[in-house]
Amino acid sequence: MDKISVIVPCYNEEEVLPLFYQEVTKELMKIENIDYEILFIDDGSHDHTIDLLKVICLKDDHCSYYSFSRNFGKEAAMFAGLEKSRGDYCVIMDADLQHPPHLLASMYHAVSQEGYDCCAGKRMDRDGEGVLRNFLSKSFYKIMQRLSNLDMSDGAGDFRMMNRLMVNSILEIREYNRYMKGLFSYVGFETKWIPFNNVERAAGSTKWNFKSLFSYALEGIFSFSTAPLKLSGIFGVFLFVGSIILSFYTAISTLMFGNSVSGYTTIVCLILFLSGTQMLLIAILGEYISKDYMENKARPIYIVKDSNRKHGYN
Repeated sequence: MDKISVIVPCYNEEEVLPLFYQEVTKELMKIENIDYEILFIDDGSHDHTIDLLKVICLKDDHCSYYSFSRNFGKEAAMFAGLEKSRGDYCVIMDADLQHPPHLLASMYHAVSQEGYDCCAGKRMDRDGEGVLRNFLSKSFYKIMQRLSNLDMSDGAGDFRMMNRLMVNSILEIREYNRYMKGLFSYVGFETKWIPFNNVERAAGSTKWNFKSLFSYALEGIFSFSTAPLKLSGIFGVFLFVGSIILSFYTAISTLMFGNSVSGYTTIVCLILFLSGTQMLLIAILGEYISKDYMENKARPIYIVKDSNRKHGYN
């Protein structure tokens, strides 16, 4: 009998957890001849999320929870869930019910009967999101496609069911700076995409603001592309060519036309431009160095403070 592990990262989800548990359990029980477990990963919540999880896990032995010592981020929570899972197939779901539970049966059929290694949900629209956020999200994924040469199209998220072979391949990548969307694409394997429409959160509020989304976007770019490092060379070429053109222009204006080029304002602007360019390139270089610095420290990806599984073992 196959076993499905449902991995649920949680951060301040007290308002939606009871409904999520009810809906997901209902859909899992519809799938014939399977066993299942639901792994809730509490990512350092500050509300009553952990209290609700303890109650749920006490009533239902299909459920387990792991509570982090602090907020390590969703990427760490997903990794922890995969690492602690026992199932033949693992599915990652958000607790806000924006990942439709009714797709679980179709996903399981794809990975168990149709020969796919992974079946992922692909969000086809962004109804309910602001115009600016919608535009920035689409733009980011277009940039990522060009910079990384990996399949990370808009709408391709974390909601997916994977077989154990793919899960183990992801677990072998133990880098500290994790961008799971990129890792899913990086390990390869054959994936079936199931489209679904965007829905609003069932309860509570989103934890993603523009600042966190911007940081997440930078994490993806710096984790899976070295293209930003080439900017220094590109800027260097443009500045070199520009300096030659400016020199010729100054010489011709002075020698042929007798014009004296008054350049105080121009010089100030040029200095500011060059200084700004240098600072930008130094910042990009520093970002890569800082990531390498964190990797070399080899710190744990997450730290478990509490679990209903004895000693936190699998």
